[in-house]
Amino acid sequence: MRSGGRAPDEMRPVRLERGFTQQAEGSVLASFGDTHVLCTASVENRVPPFLVRGTSGWIHSEYAMLPRATPQRNPRESTRGGPGGRTQEIQRLIARSLRAAVDLEALGKRQVVVDCDVLQADGGTRTAAITGGYVALRDALEKLVTQGILARAPLHFAVAAVSAAVVDDNALLDPDYQEDARASVDMNFVLADDGRLVEVQGTAEQSPFTDRQMEAMRGLARTGAPELFRAQERAPSEGGL
Repeated sequence: MRSGGRAPDEMRPVRLERGFTQQAEGSVLASFGDTHVLCTASVENRVPPFLVRGTSGWIHSEYAMLPRATPQRNPRESTRGGPGGRTQEIQRLIARSLRAAVDLEALGKRQVVVDCDVLQADGGTRTAAITGGYVALRDALEKLVTQGILARAPLHFAVAAVSAAVVDDNALLDPDYQEDARASVDMNFVLADDGRLVEVQGTAEQSPFTDRQMEAMRGLARTGAPELFRAQERAPSEGGL
């Protein structure tokens, strides 16, 4: 029996609250069950050094987990000399996923930084960050349109992400921490709203997995993705956007 009595192909409750903070051009509190991630999108009128001679913009992301996002307090990574390998891998995944959705040439010579801070972790923090981060990014780009800086929001498509796992030989959609900790296989799927895959991450935690298991997890991801895209479109605004 899954937590909350969920079926194997059932997502946790998903909520995306737009305009959650006042200062950033775009902000979203993304909740996948008991996982809560604050995503803020900040527009900067500069680009990384490697793009200075070019004409395109850039999307960057940073990810962090607050010290008490987990049952035991973890020291801030800033006190340990900087982000660890897991953090760097996650923030690169978020940035790649969001860049895929953006026409960087149409963005112009500016950068949007999407910060994803985990307030509470119960599995699926990176998928919540991508799903909420896209909405924060979209709102930031729409604000540039409202201000007359851009003619249109330079977006190719929406992106969202969801995980699936094999637990006790059963494929499960959107596992929480207790399920993920027992998983023999864990996969993360980033999808476009037209059904195409943006990125897939898969790891065998205990033993190699089969094609059948991989296809089962991919099928679950495609089952859950439409719910995420609906949540992105219907996301309520706390700040009156």
